[in-house]
Amino acid sequence: MIRIFIGYDENESVAYHVLAHSILRHASQPVAITPVAKRHLQGFYSRERSSIESTDFSYTRFLVPHLSDYSGWSVFMDCDMLMTTDIAELFALRDEQHAVMCVKHDYEAQGDVKFLGAVQTKYEKKNWSSVMLFNNARCRLLTPDVVAHETGLYLHQFKWLPDDGQIGTLPTTWNYLVGEMTMPGIPKLIHFTLGGPYFAAYRECEHAGLWFAEQALMTHAAKG
Repeated sequence: MIRIFIGYDENESVAYHVLAHSILRHASQPVAITPVAKRHLQGFYSRERSSIESTDFSYTRFLVPHLSDYSGWSVFMDCDMLMTTDIAELFALRDEQHAVMCVKHDYEAQGDVKFLGAVQTKYEKKNWSSVMLFNNARCRLLTPDVVAHETGLYLHQFKWLPDDGQIGTLPTTWNYLVGEMTMPGIPKLIHFTLGGPYFAAYRECEHAGLWFAEQALMTHAAKG
């Protein structure tokens, strides 16, 4: 069973469902998909959303090890993504010598604003945490209390790990940033980080056609 946690925000509800559908459609192994919805976490987690958080899951993503009982491996990904291949390929890349694995982007965001007028924050390790393979037993420092009270930079820059050597590297194709990079062919995991095609301003962005095709498949029902 591959455990997958997807960040959920009501402003992008359709994004969550299309991504989940794309994962299910391509998967060759059983998957368990869980939305990381902030209102579901009220029993043990509370943190007011600040002006620099563009989504409800800006910090709650770091609760995945806790939600996984600090055992086994789990995948986290933002909702504004599209899977174009088998999630089992990504899961097969897990390496026990690392506490977490991600695509180590080396770039600076181009604009100052992204979807819905959200501030485009710029910092080292930007977008590393948008797709993470968690080796949960080695992420015990990520307690609900830590996630509720530590700074965004402490969390997103992996300062909860003793050193960067515990961060494993995933190929760039597993977190391709639309509008921020180029790549020949179709990436395995497309990230509409500036804004998804479901927002009017981004309907013509790169790979938007693939997203709309997936949405159409998601809403299809056989005629009876």
